[in-house]
Amino acid sequence: MAAPGKVAAFRLPPLPTIGEIIKLFHLKAQKQLSQNFLLDLRLTDKIVKQAGELKNAHVCEVGPGPGGITRSILSAGVEQLLLIEKDPRFIPGLQMLSEAAPGKVRIVHGDILTYKMEKAFPKHLKKNWEDEPPDIHIIGNLPFSVSTPLIIKWLENVSKKDGPFIYGRTQMTLTFQKEVAERLTANPGGKQRSRLSIMSQHLCTVENCFVIPGQAFVPKPEVDVAVVHFTPLVQPKIQQPFELVEKVVRSVFQFRRKYCFRGIETLFPESGRLKRTEQLMMTANVDPTLRPFQLSMSQFRNLCDTYRKMCDEDPGLFVYDYREELKQKKMKHSLKSVSQPEQTEEENQL
Repeated sequence: MAAPGKVAAFRLPPLPTIGEIIKLFHLKAQKQLSQNFLLDLRLTDKIVKQAGELKNAHVCEVGPGPGGITRSILSAGVEQLLLIEKDPRFIPGLQMLSEAAPGKVRIVHGDILTYKMEKAFPKHLKKNWEDEPPDIHIIGNLPFSVSTPLIIKWLENVSKKDGPFIYGRTQMTLTFQKEVAERLTANPGGKQRSRLSIMSQHLCTVENCFVIPGQAFVPKPEVDVAVVHFTPLVQPKIQQPFELVEKVVRSVFQFRRKYCFRGIETLFPESGRLKRTEQLMMTANVDPTLRPFQLSMSQFRNLCDTYRKMCDEDPGLFVYDYREELKQKKMKHSLKSVSQPEQTEEENQL
């Protein structure tokens, strides 16, 4: 019996092990979906612990698979658990878990990249952006093929305060390839500093919690896996629209090993490119001979703020696409080279 005045901790009834679930439902990780199962419940407990206090919280687990992390989340005493699983083979095993925790689990067979998170949780959980994070958490052992596009999508949601962040500064605890996790958390000057570093750190506090060796997964991936925790910031470090920041940062890192002015040049059409690049760098007070990975967050902020002013002065500038310009030039060149020999043949005939 629970002690007077205390709520008894939630305990799952005896269940088949994750290994037995895999055998029972003939589950096999599919390489094309980059699936890897984590069977060690001590490790799944450790992942869930990184999310913080989950007692009576509302949690969304992304890609639960055979349900290892799901068990650890339920054992943490959550109020409600939403499971979003794309692969129909895992649904029967998850339904078994749902029956073991009556009224606590909701299973959605769907794709997290298209699922509308705005209605995933009760309205009363909403908090103001300036307040403490809501009692809502997103947790997931993400397939490698999904992890980067998904975190970019969620970072855009953070910037716009929509999707799962319509409820406030929802926290996320997610797995990534170790190398991707290092990019997400890299400091200026670090060899892993990249577009992901800027896009995540200007919007969130990002913490690389711990590394799980590849051999802990079935089948064993060729890389180790890291657990990363995200808490959205009250104020983004670059206060410009997501699309603008993303365009500037992507352009800067386009030529990662060259001086940063080489990437910044690609923000401008060929006509007047050099002059406008110099104007941007001088106004932003950024040394053009720095490499992209050496730039600090404040230097990226200055570049974005200055580029925004230039776009306000020239409304057509933001829609300019360097790659499209290159494509058009290549097409013209190929057409010219095709027509040239024909002209020579005619001349020979004459």
